[in-house]
Amino acid sequence: MMSGPGGNEKGLSQNGDPGGHLSVLTSAHSAAVGPETRLLSAFRKDTHHRKVYLAGREYYSKEGKTFELRLVGKIKQQLGADPTLRPEYAPSLGLTDFTRRATEAALGKSCCAIVENRVLGVQTPGFTAAVRLGAELLKHWHDVSATWCGPVYLSTPCDDSLAGIFQAAGIQDIREYYFWDDRQRGACLEKLLEDLERAPQQSVVVLSASGHYPTGADLSQSQWAVIIQLIMRRRLFPFLLLPAQALCYGELERDAWPVQYCASQGMELLCAQSFSHCFGLYGEAVGHLLCILKQSSLRLSLQARAERIIQSLWAQPSVGGAQVVATVLSNPAHRVEWQAEVKHIVERCMLIRHILRERLRLLGTPGSWEHLTQQRGLYCCTGLNGQQVEFLSNRRHVYLLPGGCLNISAINSHNLEYITESIHLALTTLL
Repeated sequence: MMSGPGGNEKGLSQNGDPGGHLSVLTSAHSAAVGPETRLLSAFRKDTHHRKVYLAGREYYSKEGKTFELRLVGKIKQQLGADPTLRPEYAPSLGLTDFTRRATEAALGKSCCAIVENRVLGVQTPGFTAAVRLGAELLKHWHDVSATWCGPVYLSTPCDDSLAGIFQAAGIQDIREYYFWDDRQRGACLEKLLEDLERAPQQSVVVLSASGHYPTGADLSQSQWAVIIQLIMRRRLFPFLLLPAQALCYGELERDAWPVQYCASQGMELLCAQSFSHCFGLYGEAVGHLLCILKQSSLRLSLQARAERIIQSLWAQPSVGGAQVVATVLSNPAHRVEWQAEVKHIVERCMLIRHILRERLRLLGTPGSWEHLTQQRGLYCCTGLNGQQVEFLSNRRHVYLLPGGCLNISAINSHNLEYITESIHLALTTLL
C-alpha cells in the first residue's frame, strides 16, 4: 500500500493522530512546578527512616498528624443527626449566619462599618478562593468603566501561590516590597516603608494581618499605625490576609487587630480569611472575603458584581464546614470550649519555639536564636541560607522551605532531637 504525503501510511500525522491535528492537552506548555510541590515529591521518594517534613501547611498534633478539634467532631455529629437539615445548595454569597460570624470575627460586633451597612461578607471555598474573588473585584474597584490591572505589591517572601492568583484574575503587574530581613531576623519596617513610598497611587498592597506565611514575623501595633498612615497618604489600597486566624494569639479578634484598625480609620479594604486552620476543617476549605466600603450606597452594586463573578468561578460554596463554624461562634458555651482548644494549640507552638531555641543554645549552635520566640503562629523562619537548607534535605533528610522557613507544629518529641542536631550540623559543617 502506498503511503500518504510525508511517508505515513493511512494518512497518519507525525504524532500518530489520524486527523492530522495536535492534541490541545498534550501540546500545551507544562506549568512550572512550585517549590512546595517539588519538596513534597522529594520527601515522598525519600526512603530514610528518620526523614522529617517541616514544610506542610496544616497544624500537626504532638503525634505528627493533622488535628481535628474535639468540639468540631461533636458539632459534625450533631449536624449530621439533625432531621431539620436538608441537603441544599448554599446561596452564591454563602450562608448568612456564617458570613455574619466571620465578619464579626474580624471586626467585632460594634464596628462602625457594620452598623453603617458598609460591609459585604462572602463565603468562599477556602482562603485561596477568597484572594481570587478579591482580585476579580479589584479590577473594577477604582473605576467601573475601565479595567484596573495593577500594580499589586506582595511581601518578600510570601506565599508562592499569591502572584499566580492575581495573574489568573488578569492582573499581571506584580511587584514586591521588602519584608523579612535575614540580618535582623525579622520584619524590616524601614525598607518596607521605602518600597511602599515609591508605589504608584491606587496600587494594592497585600499585607499579612497576623501569622505571616512563611516567616511567622508579625508587625507590632505601632508599626501598623505607621504603615497605615503611609497607605492613606499615598492613596494605596490594603488587601489584608488572615490565613490562620486565631493561631497567633488564640483569639480571633486579637489576630485581626490590623483589620479593625484600618476600619476605624474609615478605610476601604479587602480581607481574605480562613477558618480551616483554627477549626481543623482542612477537607471543607472554609474561607471568607470581607469587603469594607466607604459608602453604604456602593454595597448593592458590589454584591451584584461579586455574585456574577462567583457564578463563573464556583457557583455556590459548600455548606458543611461553614455550618460548623457558624454553630460554634453563635453559641457562647461552644465558643468558650473552642477557644480553650485553640489556646492549647497556640501554647504548644510557643513551647516548641522555646524548646528549639534552648536546645540549639545548649548545642552551641552558631548565631542568636532569639528570633524563634519572637515569631508567632504556625510558621517560623530559621534564618538558614539556601546551602544549609539543601544540606538538611540531602544529608539529613529534613525538609524545610527553600528560604529556611518551617511549620513549627511539625516538630514533636519524636523528631526534636534529630532536627536540632541537624540544624547544628548544617551551621557548623558549612562554615
